Amino acid sequence: MAGSTFARLGELASQRWGLVTTAQALEAGVARPTLTRLANSGALIRVARGVYRLAGAPEHEQEAILATWLALGGADRPRTDTGVPPVVAAGQTAAQLHGIGDWFPGPLEFVVPTRRGTRLDGVRLRTRELAPTEVVSVDGMPTMSVERTIARPDRAVGRPLPRRRCARRRRGRGKAALPRPPDRVSGAAGQAQQVPLGCRARG
Repeated sequence: MAGSTFARLGELASQRWGLVTTAQALEAGVARPTLTRLANSGALIRVARGVYRLAGAPEHEQEAILATWLALGGADRPRTDTGVPPVVAAGQTAAQLHGIGDWFPGPLEFVVPTRRGTRLDGVRLRTRELAPTEVVSVDGMPTMSVERTIARPDRAVGRPLPRRRCARRRRGRGKAALPRPPDRVSGAAGQAQQVPLGCRARG
C-alpha cells in the first residue's frame, strides 16, 4: 500500500518539478493523514503551504517560485476564457525567471485574472487580464513574456536611485569603502530585487 501511494505521488511530482500539492494528492486518493505521515518520515519535504517535494527529487533552482505558484493554485484553477493560466509570474519574478537584471530579495509577484487575496508571506498578487500572447512558458512555468515584463521597467527592470541618494552612498568611500554587494543573491522567499543601477554605474 505504501509503495503504491508513493508511486502515485511520484507520478504527480514528475509532472511539476518533483513537487506535489495536497489538492493533487487528495484527488489521486492519498489521504491527508498519509501525507502527514510521509512528511514526518522524511519521504516528503514541505516546501510551501500545501506543497511538498519528494525526497530524492532534485531541488529546482527556482523552487520557491514554482512552489508558490502551485500553492496559489496555478496547476489546479481553471484557465481564463481566452486560455490564459490562472496564475502567471510577473514583474520582478518574471524578470528573474527570464534572467533579466541582477536582483536582491523581494516579494514574489504574480498576476491573477480576478481579485483575490492570499495568506502566503512574501507574495504580491496583481489583478490583470492578460492576452495569450503576453504569456510564455519558462521551464513549464507560466510567465509574462520578456516584452511584457520590460514594458514596466519600474516593476521589472528597476530604476536608478535619485542623484542625492547616490551621492550619500558615495560619500565616505574615501576612508573605508564598503565591499560591493554580489550581483545576485537568493532570498528566503526565492525572489530577487535588482541592484540599483544608478549607483552601480558610478561605483
